[in-house]
Amino acid sequence: MTDIAELYQSLIMDRSRKPRFAERLECFDAEAKGENPMCGDRIHLFLKRDGTQVRHDSHGCTIMTASADLMAEAVAHKTPTEYFVLRAAFEDMVNSGKPDPMLGNLNALSGVSEYRSRIRCAMLPWSALAQAVNQDEPKNG
Repeated sequence: MTDIAELYQSLIMDRSRKPRFAERLECFDAEAKGENPMCGDRIHLFLKRDGTQVRHDSHGCTIMTASADLMAEAVAHKTPTEYFVLRAAFEDMVNSGKPDPMLGNLNALSGVSEYRSRIRCAMLPWSALAQAVNQDEPKNG
């Protein structure tokens, strides 16, 4: 395994075992749930639009949990337009396996392109974020 592959594997395992953004926000204005019935992954995502904070309650595989945590970090303080640009780049990367400098630590998940069934796991948090962003009525969290 190359040094970069080892670093990426280490990052995925670390974010799955000790996610930094796995908690319910005390105050949020949007939330969404996602599920992958094929493997049992579940996510409950909380979004605070002002200042863009994302937190998650994830239950599932290593790939999904790491993806949720790295996504929450990547979209912090970004606009909805910026997260949709990141989502498109991330989706391209997990399908092609080609890292994108714009994605930073999210590139750790580029290897899922070799395992087609894992792409859905990596994309689940992004789908939940899109659902939360597209909610019209703010929640009182």
